[in-house]
Amino acid sequence: MIAKINRGSSIYGAVIYNHDKVREGSAVVISGNRMITDMSENPENIIQQTLFSFEPYLQANNRTKKPILHISLNPSTDDKLSNEQFALLAKDYMEKMNYGDQPYIVYLHEDTGRRHIHIVSVCVNETGQKIDDSYEHRRSMVACRELEIKHGLKQINDEKRESENLFLKKVDYQKGDVKHQVSNILKYVSDYKFRTFGEYSALLSVYNVEAKTVKGEGIDGKPFNGIVYSATDDTDKAVSNPFKSSLFSKSYGYEGLNKKMAKNDKSFKDGKYTPLIRSDIAKAMKTCKSKDDFIQKLKEKGIDAVFRINESGRLYGATFIDHNRKEVYNGSVLGKEFSANVFHKLFNEILPESNSKPETGENNIKKPSREELFSFSSNDRETMIEQALGLFDLQLSPDESDYEEDALRRQMKRKKKSKKRGFSL
Repeated sequence: MIAKINRGSSIYGAVIYNHDKVREGSAVVISGNRMITDMSENPENIIQQTLFSFEPYLQANNRTKKPILHISLNPSTDDKLSNEQFALLAKDYMEKMNYGDQPYIVYLHEDTGRRHIHIVSVCVNETGQKIDDSYEHRRSMVACRELEIKHGLKQINDEKRESENLFLKKVDYQKGDVKHQVSNILKYVSDYKFRTFGEYSALLSVYNVEAKTVKGEGIDGKPFNGIVYSATDDTDKAVSNPFKSSLFSKSYGYEGLNKKMAKNDKSFKDGKYTPLIRSDIAKAMKTCKSKDDFIQKLKEKGIDAVFRINESGRLYGATFIDHNRKEVYNGSVLGKEFSANVFHKLFNEILPESNSKPETGENNIKKPSREELFSFSSNDRETMIEQALGLFDLQLSPDESDYEEDALRRQMKRKKKSKKRGFSL
């Protein structure tokens, strides 16, 4: 079982989120503790009664900035629990976390294709004092392991991987609550190491999220730089209205990302981390039969390849995401043999069928046909690809480099000349 503990400042927001699910028919209230009324018998007054139940605790509090608890308990999909068993699981968990005497309400959700529960409560007692939350994450993990045994649930050995399996999915616009879906992705990818905005954008695109920089002038005339996020479909087309980064966290905004990228860049230059995926990429290049085949071969190694192609069909950007080590690299950083120009040649000149007549002449070299290319032994083919792409001595001209990536990098690093700092999204 995986537990997620979120803290907030708005009890109304937490309650409305869950009751909207109830109204949609994808959630139901299954239990409560120290609530003013029996939630299951008063559906018409449920929101008002729920808020009234927490009001005395929040009025007594005058120091804790985020007194709202929004906890989700997520057993394995292999576990089949009844509503009553879920209610008991919530009760036992709250007691183990020292929230057993607090008011709380429990919702059973089924909107993600799996049954799990959300618990809304407060972390301040009746006198307004904050309940001790020291070592909360560690205590929660211990509580989950103990409750797995007590309730006969599937025991989780790798909580991190199980958590990723439960929560990390591509944003699906059709499922609604897009802001929450995008937020989950932003939190997850914050652990990755990326050094440019292009690398960050490529990472997000894997999960159907688009990040864009915006510039403008505020009401007071001050210039500002910001980041907005949108949900996309599988073709990278934006399908939602953009969300300002300030709706999530400052760390996802313009200044926050610049600080993170500068820190990662320094660590990279200091040799604190280095790409270890070159051999996997090279092997996939030498054995793939198409771009899709190349991408699939890397996926099997825990690597995502993201290619950017302009309207004329020119491949101008290549980014590789090492999910095993949570590192992101623009192709040219790995070496000139992994730049966008090389992959453009690989996918458009070597792998596809060629209907043109072979050129002859002293200075012309006949390119191998697709049939010839794949009829050779692996060693022969390796040599041919290296020669055809110039992997040993490729020199990129300025117009063949990853020009849009370079432009983004310069834009993100450009310092303001004015001493006055504008506000950021």
